[in-house]
Amino acid sequence: MKYDYDIYSDRCPARAVLDRIADKWALLIMDRLSAGPTRFNTLKRDIAGISQKVLSQTLKLLERDGLISRKAYATVPVTVEYALTSLGENLSRAVEAFAHWAESNMDAIRKAQAAYDRRERSASGP
Repeated sequence: MKYDYDIYSDRCPARAVLDRIADKWALLIMDRLSAGPTRFNTLKRDIAGISQKVLSQTLKLLERDGLISRKAYATVPVTVEYALTSLGENLSRAVEAFAHWAESNMDAIRKAQAAYDRRERSASGP
């Protein structure tokens, strides 16, 4: 299949999108949003280890790419809710498979890492 963009070109704008969706925080946010619209503070609480700053920055970038939408409610304080757009929903199936693939294959990955580390130690000598 022929595309208008070539991800193997260093000037291809699709590379920035690949960078974004390959980011662990973006993957976790999108996977969490696949369950439905979610408030900022719920995302912050549910995604352990993400700072408020990184969450805010990542949400803005995902919104800019058209993957999520942001809706503010006139409450005191303002309530903000995020949801996947149709474009984001299309991508979320791949994101979910990718994110949960890591969970389900961690034992095999850890075994492979340990075997590699043993080979490297024995190859470098005492």
